[in-house]
Amino acid sequence: MRESDSIERLCVRGQDGIHAAPTEAGIERIEAQFKGNGFSPHRHDTYAIGLTMAGIQTFQYRGERRASLPGQVIVIHPDELHDGGAGTGEGLIYRMIYLPPEQIAEVLQGAGHTGLPFVASPVLSDPEFRQDLADALVDIDAELGGFRRACLLTDLAGCLQRHGDAARSRRAVLDWPALSRCRDLLRDSIDVAIRMEDLEQATQLDRFQLSRQFKHVFGTSPHRYLVMRRLDRVKGLLAGDTPLAEAAVESGFADQSHMNRHFKRTFGMTPGRWQALNAVRAA
Repeated sequence: MRESDSIERLCVRGQDGIHAAPTEAGIERIEAQFKGNGFSPHRHDTYAIGLTMAGIQTFQYRGERRASLPGQVIVIHPDELHDGGAGTGEGLIYRMIYLPPEQIAEVLQGAGHTGLPFVASPVLSDPEFRQDLADALVDIDAELGGFRRACLLTDLAGCLQRHGDAARSRRAVLDWPALSRCRDLLRDSIDVAIRMEDLEQATQLDRFQLSRQFKHVFGTSPHRYLVMRRLDRVKGLLAGDTPLAEAAVESGFADQSHMNRHFKRTFGMTPGRWQALNAVRAA
């Protein structure tokens, strides 16, 4: 599908909506249209990297109001608070890809870099970066596939490193096997209670070492990583029209209210609104 066809598809519909492609190896892609404010302040535990396709995209980020024009690249660092919406009454169309920070860290580790690159400017005019994104976002209905994903991660990690703050890049000793065990245990504990002592036993790291190293690679704390994996399950269940209360219980939350609070803080909208916006695209 051509880029112009996708924009026409959204414009003809003429109402707010989100199309989320199936998640592939932890990588998410969306295409969205909004008029006015789209998202209240929230945080992801991923890199959120996107292209403004039409309109002006505005958002509050690190204490400043930002604006992105068509063709510009947006980079939001993991765990950074931001909102989002249309800067004019004509509305906004954009596409985003959400990359797990550990995948970026792993690529850069192989190139001799440690930690996660921090891109100080969230709006970039970079033709090479834009082209790498366009290759992944021009048609989000098409599967990326393993080979294409690997190339994309390498290219985008290089773009992030190129624009990253070198002063923040420091050498660190990372226990990758221990961090992998911690990640796997958290993923397996979505619907059960887990304690920090369980993570310490699995990794043989004390809680302070573990928390520091985990954030260095995954961009957030072990607790927030677990909450995010629970919210990933919630989104999958809501896409299948599971009732909100049932989705909360099946995803390890105490109740629907508990799930709603975490969902809105993370995605900038309630689960019900997210479900409705995705239903618009499905219709």
